[in-house]
Amino acid sequence: MALDLAVVIPTLDEAANVIPLLERLRVALQGIEWEAVFVDDNSMDGTAAVLREVARNDRGVRVLQRVGRQGLASACIEGMLATAAPFIAVIDADLQHDESILPRMYERIRQEGLDLVVATRENQEGEPAGFTRRRALLSDLGSRLSRAVCKCDLADPMSGFFIVDRRLLEEVAPRLSGVGFKILLDIVASARRPLRFVEVPYRFRPRLHGESKLDIVVGMEYLELLLDKFAGHVIPVRFVMFVLVGALGIVVHLAVLALLFRIGRTSFLYSQAWATLAAMTFNYVVNNATTFRDRRLRGIDFVGGLLIFYLACSVGALVNLTFARFLLAAGLPWYLAGLPGAVVSSLWNYGVNAVFTWRQGVRAMGRPWQQKGKECCSADPENRR
Repeated sequence: MALDLAVVIPTLDEAANVIPLLERLRVALQGIEWEAVFVDDNSMDGTAAVLREVARNDRGVRVLQRVGRQGLASACIEGMLATAAPFIAVIDADLQHDESILPRMYERIRQEGLDLVVATRENQEGEPAGFTRRRALLSDLGSRLSRAVCKCDLADPMSGFFIVDRRLLEEVAPRLSGVGFKILLDIVASARRPLRFVEVPYRFRPRLHGESKLDIVVGMEYLELLLDKFAGHVIPVRFVMFVLVGALGIVVHLAVLALLFRIGRTSFLYSQAWATLAAMTFNYVVNNATTFRDRRLRGIDFVGGLLIFYLACSVGALVNLTFARFLLAAGLPWYLAGLPGAVVSSLWNYGVNAVFTWRQGVRAMGRPWQQKGKECCSADPENRR
């Protein structure tokens, strides 16, 4: 029988959850020809190995293990483009989404000619269910921000549980950012026409196994996605992120300068040098964790990258010190003398990062769906395992 529905499931350290999830999907989707496409970001707990054991005896289970790439949104995109199914569901592997409503969602998108059916995380009182207070607040804030880039009035644009028509997916695929963890927002914001959609409410469950992936870095990725959609790909989002990090670096620079020069009573040149080093280190660490998270340096590579960063920035630091000292000698206050030097260092840092430290990360690698041609959108059943 022809394949009707694909369920794409991104995983990262979800070995304890994938088998129970498959069992629940088998019960919920009886009578529907479906397949499960797991996209695993090289989990350390052996999630991919567990799934491959299942896939050996179940042709309806497929495993895409990604090495050297990370990100929930990009994993979902690659999984969706790897299936031939006309309708594609996305669901988390943590068992918090209610898989029992999938048949109702599938029937609605199939029978009503919709582009999208979204499962909305609400209980009867209209409040998010299964959330901690902190996560509920973050989710609400994210929803409010996301409505600024959405082209339709979704009640829960932060939802990670939905079904999309393949035709809409192929329509928006070249414009998808693949940034962060909210693929639904990426799809909706990338559409260039009004979308036909409905929302189906469900109760969000508490997590049973594993840990939530919601952290400050994920929040930064969400901000990066919003910036990408606001900028419309005119301004590289990495540059915008660099500017934001650089602004924080200026604060760090001035704080260290004030501490050493005004409070510590050390010489201005000595204070400016240490402030420059502190700002450079701050910019490197934060950009490594956020702006270039997809190319993040770890372990010995982190140390090596930091040393290269210092070496490459030495010219900028020299210009910084010379310029600031000249301004101080010209009679400017210490903070006005130090600020232009800090700005010069921030601009230099971007060039160094782009050319030396994370050179590969500047390219559009990790977005294979944006390659020329339509080979990335092809899911010929003849090529399926």
